[in-house]
Amino acid sequence: MNQKISKKDISKLLDELGKEFKVFSPSRESGVTTFAEWDGRDSSFLEWYRNTVISPKAQLQPLYEKMFSFHKDKEGYHLELPPPTDKKLIFGIRPCDAKALTIIDKTFQDTYQDPYYLDKRKNTLLVGLGCTNPYDSCFCTSLGLSPTQSSDVDLMLTDIGDEFLIEAVTDRGMKLIKKTSYLKEVTKTDEAKAEEARRQASSKVTRRLDTKDLAKRLLSSFDDQDFWEKVSNKCISCGICTLLCPTCYCFDISDELVKKEGSRFRSGDSCAFPVYTKMPMENPRLEKWRRVRQKVCHKYEFYPMSFEVIACSGCGRCIRLCPVNWDITQILASLPVKVKA
Repeated sequence: MNQKISKKDISKLLDELGKEFKVFSPSRESGVTTFAEWDGRDSSFLEWYRNTVISPKAQLQPLYEKMFSFHKDKEGYHLELPPPTDKKLIFGIRPCDAKALTIIDKTFQDTYQDPYYLDKRKNTLLVGLGCTNPYDSCFCTSLGLSPTQSSDVDLMLTDIGDEFLIEAVTDRGMKLIKKTSYLKEVTKTDEAKAEEARRQASSKVTRRLDTKDLAKRLLSSFDDQDFWEKVSNKCISCGICTLLCPTCYCFDISDELVKKEGSRFRSGDSCAFPVYTKMPMENPRLEKWRRVRQKVCHKYEFYPMSFEVIACSGCGRCIRLCPVNWDITQILASLPVKVKA
């Protein structure tokens, strides 16, 4: 059974949830919109929040993460692992970002059991917030997603005016509802408002990406050096598109050592960088066009070949935050090879 909550009660709800979870909500305190720990007072994000620059993936795979500390004595090296993750709740995650987590699950959970990611993943609840004012750079509907509905969260909230309609998506979400006070039963009018809000939100996503035979088209265009050189010409290899992408997950591992004590950490990496995967003698993708090709093909050809899902959720960050206006949807639409039906 769906429930509803007044927008005026969201702060009280977050305070209540904070008794059991470390709650994260949209914030612009740092000057860059991201998900930060709920401060217990500011729910103004309900008015300005469209989507964050830094995706909530950062709560599960931080750009900088200590893996362990170590020290050396006469008996050898001794490791100290990080403490178990606190129970988290991410409030306000958009459907595209929730879907992105299920996409990278296939790498960190189904293919390789990454203990750092999985520890956070299993201890994190997701409360989705329908996106009723998408950016013109968003194209989630082309990937089969909805800006206001999601099966990848535990609870889903839909804006119906002065209230939010709350839908329990998972058993964990249902248990959360049962423990939450001051919720009300929804009416048929509320349901109708929610359905209209969903319809209008979907109609606002106007950017389109034709995904039919996309992997085949990329495969057929793979050796077209002229095409890749042309589309990579204005790319400056800054890495913004990958470091902010909710489905990119590459990282580098480094050690810091001072005398006999140190730590091992991993940090976000990007296939756009000239030194990415650099070998002792050479970089396998020295030319920029090869790196651009790798980025595009990995998301829309290689990942689907391995996991039967495109490694993109259409959040549009790579489009609206690129300093040179490089547009992935335009690149894919301009592929020179058309596959016959």
